[in-house]
Amino acid sequence: MQQRQVARLRARLDAEGIPHVRNDSHIIPVMVKDPVKCKMLSDILMEQFGIYVQPINYPTVPKGTERLRFTPGPLHSDEDIEYLVLALKTLWKQCAIAHAVA
Repeated sequence: MQQRQVARLRARLDAEGIPHVRNDSHIIPVMVKDPVKCKMLSDILMEQFGIYVQPINYPTVPKGTERLRFTPGPLHSDEDIEYLVLALKTLWKQCAIAHAVA
């Protein structure tokens, strides 16, 4: 079930043009590439949408590769995935973050 939800989230991110790193892991790094926006997005997702996500900034990752790290699990429903994608789509527009392939 976890692999299904990981694949579903990746497909939905692709459909909305939200950049993420392609890998074989269950961890989906969504690329923000700006430390201030990365932390801000993480805070807004929690405060306004009730979604917890870790902002990954320097020194954990090189400067310019800041990201949000999502880990869909088997208990996340299809509705949870849709809610997350809607929240990200909304914030991507509000924060003027580039829609591009990572």
